[in-house]
Amino acid sequence: MVPNKFDLKSYLKERAQKIEKTLERYFPSEKNYAKRVISAGKYSVFAGGKRIRPILCLAGCEVVGGEWEKILLFAAGIECIHTYSLIHDDLPCMDDDDFRRGKPSCHKAFDEATAILAGDGLQALAFYFFTHPELVKNIKKTRLLKAIHFISKVIGFEGMVGGQMVDLLMEGKKGSLKVIKWIHLNKTTKLIEASVVSGALLGGGTFKELKALSFYGKNLGYAFQIIDDLLDILGDEKELGKKTFSDIKKQKLTYPKLIGIEKTKELAKKYTEKAILALTSFKEKGIPLKSIAEFLLNRVY
Repeated sequence: MVPNKFDLKSYLKERAQKIEKTLERYFPSEKNYAKRVISAGKYSVFAGGKRIRPILCLAGCEVVGGEWEKILLFAAGIECIHTYSLIHDDLPCMDDDDFRRGKPSCHKAFDEATAILAGDGLQALAFYFFTHPELVKNIKKTRLLKAIHFISKVIGFEGMVGGQMVDLLMEGKKGSLKVIKWIHLNKTTKLIEASVVSGALLGGGTFKELKALSFYGKNLGYAFQIIDDLLDILGDEKELGKKTFSDIKKQKLTYPKLIGIEKTKELAKKYTEKAILALTSFKEKGIPLKSIAEFLLNRVY
């Protein structure tokens, strides 16, 4: 039962600590000839971050009555995927960012080749976590397989990889609202949606519950990326841990560029409200997910 006065700060801190401990426990040791690339992967994974995606996974499990501590390995795998994508996004051949989470990007702390391999290693490590015997023994196999299949799809050509490709191709071009929505859907939204839904799948969620959480995750994902675009202009570099105005310098296709800051703020609020509305049937159990959506929106309000 969720208490009436919900403490989001404590909730996020507790869940993040559990994810950190899981990552620490199962991360490969920095030994033998592969030490350098393992160190690079570890450097990026433990560089900080709010762990929003894995926390959403745990919250998705909890909201349908599942035992979230039993799926920590799956949530840790999602964080490995997210971190791998950040390492590759920061590379000079992609977004060319020198800082991430307040520290030098992986390719700056090590070198480009090591960063590429560290990202590759983290992607593989995610699937090692997803199929780990400790997880397999706690979860219904058919549900685990469905969750892995879902994650696999949203991070590939029909998801994150495709979204990043089009994001790069649209640099310096006029673009349209249709194109930018497609980029946001694939580059960011699908993994956020899958994080929540996979947690609910593993927690034993019903078809109706999964559908509601899919709607929540999709709208939250759109809001998240729109807010990210706004923070590039309105955010504080120290809080963000990276340079601001980078989208403008790279001539990225963003909502502020197409419709202006105020209309973009309204759009972020609209998607957040739609995400929260999707949680109605969960009543008090949906408070953590509702609070996360409000917390993300308030970063620009």
